[in-house]
Amino acid sequence: MDIHQTAESTHARPIHKFLVQIGLVALLAVWANHSLGQERFVPSPLDIVLPTSVHTRGGKQDSLHTLDQAWRAQPQDLDAALVYARAVFNLGLSEGDLRWFGSAKAALSPWWRASDLPAEAYFLRGLVKQGFHDFDEGLQDIDHAINLEPDRPELWSWRFALHLLFADMASARQDTEEIARRFGEEEANVYRAVLLYRTGQPLQAVQLLTQIVQSPSYQDAGSQDWLGFHLGEAHRVAGQPDMAITVWRERLKLSARSHLLRLSLAELLNKQGRYQQAKATAIFQTDLSNLSDALLMQALLASRGTKNADEARLADLMDARLKTQALRREALIERPKLVYQISYGKDLPSGLALSIENWRLQKEPPDALLFVQVALALGQPHAAEPVVVWMEQTGYLDPELNAAVKRLKSHPSWKGLRS
Repeated sequence: MDIHQTAESTHARPIHKFLVQIGLVALLAVWANHSLGQERFVPSPLDIVLPTSVHTRGGKQDSLHTLDQAWRAQPQDLDAALVYARAVFNLGLSEGDLRWFGSAKAALSPWWRASDLPAEAYFLRGLVKQGFHDFDEGLQDIDHAINLEPDRPELWSWRFALHLLFADMASARQDTEEIARRFGEEEANVYRAVLLYRTGQPLQAVQLLTQIVQSPSYQDAGSQDWLGFHLGEAHRVAGQPDMAITVWRERLKLSARSHLLRLSLAELLNKQGRYQQAKATAIFQTDLSNLSDALLMQALLASRGTKNADEARLADLMDARLKTQALRREALIERPKLVYQISYGKDLPSGLALSIENWRLQKEPPDALLFVQVALALGQPHAAEPVVVWMEQTGYLDPELNAAVKRLKSHPSWKGLRS
């Protein structure tokens, strides 16, 4: 998911976890690190997050370095900690780099168990908690923030995203109606469109999103990226992959640094067998050390698809990253790890075990597909029964998952849903 800019006035939309896996990422997700077009969403210039990584060779750039220094000079100053935590958490989301989540948590650590915080502190702590997959406590903190400041749109936006992550469609719809009441029908229609394609009505979502994209209220780059992602996703779910590719490719020309758009495009190109295009999309910089795990994984799949000689090198790099994470005892189940184990075939039994555990935490379409695929590969169709139940409860459909579930149900050992 994604946070935005200022501790005072920004209200941007989340990238959640239902979008991409950054942790979310849980797609998480999520959704763009920009503010919305309306005046109430315009961030303070002091709070604009850097467009480039501080992990690059040049080191920290001036703006983030200033925030970092201010926090380190007064680590017990809540205001300084909040500004810094928001900036680095946002940077982690925009780059798909979970190390920044740890930086945000470090800034908030003096208040990690506090119960008398202002709304901004509850909100940011909730975002960091969900970034580390503590979704229940993250939602509780966001609820506290809403109780204190109910007229901040970004709080409702994130609550909607978390309810969608839990597959709590009734609560997500309630959030949408509250957004309509507080902030207007046009704002609510964005969330209605997301609900449409997440509940088996993608063509209606395409129609609604196509209208919203043209609205004068959403012509800033951040809103266009966010809406473009969801419009492409609605096309994909509706069985129109070429339309999705066109939408994402056009947006990426204008927002080349959008991790969400780049990853979505690379993944879909791989699934369409357009491996050379997928690899070119994923590897957009020469220094692979700054490539996110998710993009590295798509580059690896593309290399295998083209039988490229650098497959082994990319596989070694991915393996090394996962081993490093294990040494750091990072317990998060991130989608790149699932893709490596399942889609790439590195370790199917471990992939199934992680899918079962991951599904207890979050219920997202990409995870559903991986879950079904590994259950089929291991001849254990009933292991993925929770996905079938989720699809029936939510009405979610997409061509690839539909086909996989059809194979699941036709497996000789499938006996139907157990009571």
